[in-house]
Amino acid sequence: MEKNDTPLQQAPVRSHDESLTGHALIQSYLKTLDGSPGVYRMLDEQARVLYVGKARNLRARVSSYARPTGHTGRIARMISETVSMMFITTKTETEALLLEQNLIKQLKPRYNVLLRDDKSFSNILVRDGHAFPQIKKHRGARKEKGSYYGPFASASAVSRTLSQLQKVFLLRNCSDSMYESRTRPCLQYQIKRCSGPCVGKISQEEYAETVQDAKRFLSGKSTQIQETLAKQMAKASDAMEFEQAATLRDRIRALTHVQTSQGINPRSVPEADIVALHLESGQACVQVFFIRANQNWGNHAYYPRVGSDVETAEALEAFLGQFYDSKAPPRQVILSHEIENMDLMMQALSDKAGRKVELVVPKRGEKAELVSGAARNAKESLARKMSETATQKKLLQGVADAFGLEGPPNRIEVYDNSHIQGTNAVGGMIVAGPDGFMKNSYRKFNIKGEDLTPGDDFGMMKEVLTRRFKRLLKEDPNRVQGMWPDLLLIDGGAGQVSAVASIMQEFGVQDIPMVGVAKGVDRDHGKEEFHRMGQRPMALQRNDPVLYFIQRMRDEAHRFAIGTHRAKRSKAIGATPLDDVPGVGATRKRALLAHFGSAKAVGRANLVDLKAVDGISDALAETIYNYFQDK
Repeated sequence: MEKNDTPLQQAPVRSHDESLTGHALIQSYLKTLDGSPGVYRMLDEQARVLYVGKARNLRARVSSYARPTGHTGRIARMISETVSMMFITTKTETEALLLEQNLIKQLKPRYNVLLRDDKSFSNILVRDGHAFPQIKKHRGARKEKGSYYGPFASASAVSRTLSQLQKVFLLRNCSDSMYESRTRPCLQYQIKRCSGPCVGKISQEEYAETVQDAKRFLSGKSTQIQETLAKQMAKASDAMEFEQAATLRDRIRALTHVQTSQGINPRSVPEADIVALHLESGQACVQVFFIRANQNWGNHAYYPRVGSDVETAEALEAFLGQFYDSKAPPRQVILSHEIENMDLMMQALSDKAGRKVELVVPKRGEKAELVSGAARNAKESLARKMSETATQKKLLQGVADAFGLEGPPNRIEVYDNSHIQGTNAVGGMIVAGPDGFMKNSYRKFNIKGEDLTPGDDFGMMKEVLTRRFKRLLKEDPNRVQGMWPDLLLIDGGAGQVSAVASIMQEFGVQDIPMVGVAKGVDRDHGKEEFHRMGQRPMALQRNDPVLYFIQRMRDEAHRFAIGTHRAKRSKAIGATPLDDVPGVGATRKRALLAHFGSAKAVGRANLVDLKAVDGISDALAETIYNYFQDK
């Protein structure tokens, strides 16, 4: 075992006797292992990773699987399917924990607790580097210079807070280019959401004071700001500056509204994530509340994949490791339950954050009340999810009954095309299954066929399905990764179904059912006809829940394809020949267009004029000139 082996480079380590499986196989590895910390993987006969685990002592941990008895049903099944194992040693157990959670997210093993929804969160950014800083919503890597405040649990939460902050502090939210181009106040100034710095309605010193007030508020010092505003309002009133006093009164009201709309505003918890888990019937919900600056900045529900015999401590520890793998942990994480390795997880999170991170399980006081509220939310959210899942299962069974499938489909793929007279054509694929719409599996296809007749829907569908199944055959030829559909729904009638069937035949894939959904008489919603190869068209009762379900899937595919088409069209409308010139980015493109007025004028410009543009070097001017001369 090499200390520097990486997960993607190391091959499975097989026992000497490749006929061994299960307990006997695991037993055969023990003589090759020592007491080092590390990570182990268990693989099945097709080299799929069944489980990823960490260990303080690899030999001791692996030996626990070599016993023939004393395992839960889940672990016993996993052991029986194991035909090989992989090992990576680490310097510390903390490194092993971090590597384990990273591998679980990469490989998605069947027998691990798995966090399925791991999106990034929005922040509020007050930018630096400008006389009148902009305040805006930010998501993703923190590359821009400025002060970041967050995370907020949802886009709506950060938008709502931003809207209220603009009412209170009147900071601009426009881009620098828009700010520099203004010659008169915009609508934001008219509706009292901006102080109008672009046209000199406020001095730089006054604006800087409001920026500091906004930062203080986002840091939890709202009481101090309210007191200052109240004194300013009283002073303006005494001086009979009633308009100024009314403006300050409105700002105080808006500030109060921000505080009350946030619901939970704990006094004793300045910065923490509240994490509460509820397990029931082999399903789990984790509610995470974000407390920053003594304010509630929203909550989010997660539904990790767990087994029926997973314990609370194991599920919560796995969630924490995967959740904070891509997010900065706060100074304190307040938990609903103890986890198995509290000290180890604290050390791992502290190492990641570069400062101390504390894990606590409160028993009384305000923190316990916060956890209790989060746990109640988790229980209620899981109940709703389980109810929705039960309904979804009934609908999938209804689809199977309606179209004569062998069983309820786990993955339905729905396809649609969108274009305007053949231009900016795109294909869209949406996916639905037992958990509803699987949006992380949606795919868009830019139609590339140059020999297609504009508006040729058959040709477009052929290209989309050809590309889709070529990829499936390449990435999952044995259909073991859950990427293959159990049912195809095509927007169209007998012609589209026949075209798709011919494509499937070309690829030797003829065992996947497909159904064409045609609008029917008068293209009326509710009169859809369903077309299948070798069978007569059929229809469902107008009030059949399965019909509504299919309509929702078709409409979702249409919405997705239309949205993709509009995005492509908007990009094409804003495109210029300068986009293809090497070395010309957004900033230089703006400079060239500002200097010459149009891309066409840039193409006609001589070398001397190009060199005169700010930001365009002599070498780049020659590149631009030669590019258009070659054209």
